[in-house]
Amino acid sequence: MDSLPENTWLTAKYCSRWSGILNVDGKHIKIKDYKKKIPFIYGIDYLTHDLPIGLLAPSENKEAFLKYFKLLKILKYPLRVVICDDTKALYMAAKHIYPKVKIQLCHTHYLENIRQVLNIRTDETYHHFFNSLLKHVFSDPINKKEREKGLHHVYMKHSQDNLVLQNILVEICKRQHQLFTYENIKHCPKTNNIIESYNSHLNGRLKTIKGFQGFHSAERWLNAWMIRRRTKPYTDCDKPFKHLNRRTSLEMTLKKQAQWPEILGVQEPETER
Repeated sequence: MDSLPENTWLTAKYCSRWSGILNVDGKHIKIKDYKKKIPFIYGIDYLTHDLPIGLLAPSENKEAFLKYFKLLKILKYPLRVVICDDTKALYMAAKHIYPKVKIQLCHTHYLENIRQVLNIRTDETYHHFFNSLLKHVFSDPINKKEREKGLHHVYMKHSQDNLVLQNILVEICKRQHQLFTYENIKHCPKTNNIIESYNSHLNGRLKTIKGFQGFHSAERWLNAWMIRRRTKPYTDCDKPFKHLNRRTSLEMTLKKQAQWPEILGVQEPETER
């Protein structure tokens, strides 16, 4: 792991072909001498599945996210939209460094938050409200006019006498520009499912380690993990990413004139198509 290049350096020297559609999340890591797990903040370029940078930070706050997006800016990453959980520090930092960036809140997490507020999984009281919300507001295909009609329908049918439900609908109305950005940006996803699948893989690897002895050892291991992910050919991608099978994410973002980085050795040969 010590002989590997730094992942950020690898991106700076060899990569330039990015989509600008970035899924961002934080995975908390157990490190000795830290009372709580600390966040590893990283992102996946959606169309290429490549990981431009990752950052281990002492805490998940605006300063950590500012550092993350500053690094992206230095690397000339063409950020257009961030797909993320409803973390205010994250999208405030993104907006500070990239003033024109758009925010797309992950529907999976946003709806899960509503489920928790209404105790949907243990109490049937608000099942009809929630199912109506899914059908008339968050289902596809739908446009802004239909969505506004859907919000009105849910209000009239389920929420007229319930302040909690009304507040949920008002919040959705206020945040339409963050919840439905994907409608106006081609190929933009509305969930963070791709990075959640990477988190699941990372969790599996971390369980075998059970924590790190220090900050540096954690950084070194995470750097190696990112590079391995970037240089391992995909085998099980479904539509719309079948074209990535037998290819690596790093291969997708290499500058047109760049050869496979010598420091990583010879690229794994492609399987016969």
